[in-house]
Amino acid sequence: MKVTREQAKLNRERVVATAARLFRQQGFEATGVAELMQSAGLTHGGFYAQFGSKEQLMVEACERAREESEHRWQVLFERVPERRLSAIASSYLSPQHRDDPGAGCVLAALSIEASRQGPTLRAVFTQAARRFIGILGEVVPGRSAKGRRRQALAGCAAMVGAVVLARTVSDASLSEEILEAVRGQLAELDKSRPTGP
Repeated sequence: MKVTREQAKLNRERVVATAARLFRQQGFEATGVAELMQSAGLTHGGFYAQFGSKEQLMVEACERAREESEHRWQVLFERVPERRLSAIASSYLSPQHRDDPGAGCVLAALSIEASRQGPTLRAVFTQAARRFIGILGEVVPGRSAKGRRRQALAGCAAMVGAVVLARTVSDASLSEEILEAVRGQLAELDKSRPTGP
């Protein structure tokens, strides 16, 4: 039976969403096309009708993961309009984010693997880093654009690095200590921001 265009579009969306989760959870190399298609509830043969290569899917899945993170942060900012830096740090540097990479930030989940990939995928990670730095630049304190950008760069590096390291160590108390240290630093930075008009 021939698949309608609408069904093909839905199938493609399901594959991209599944890949976004599995790649962040398991990594690019550990996630095979057959497993991915099975997880999406589709046949392996349908993959190449929708995607030219696994790399193409990796690009689309990472773009999707970046969009999901940005959406979560925007919702968070709407809920917590004051002390947005503390809010994003608490969410990002949480045990939940550490323990569920499949639903988390693509930078923390896949940057190390992406650094070994080709220029197209690395461009997606460059864009993800720029977007994260840009979002942080809107919420960090600072009198000048240059000062805020510097704080945003440092904040992004600290947050992504803390999650990567917290996931890597085998000592649970050290893992939590790493997350707490960066959360605390960003909370202190946030307190230095003036509130009100």
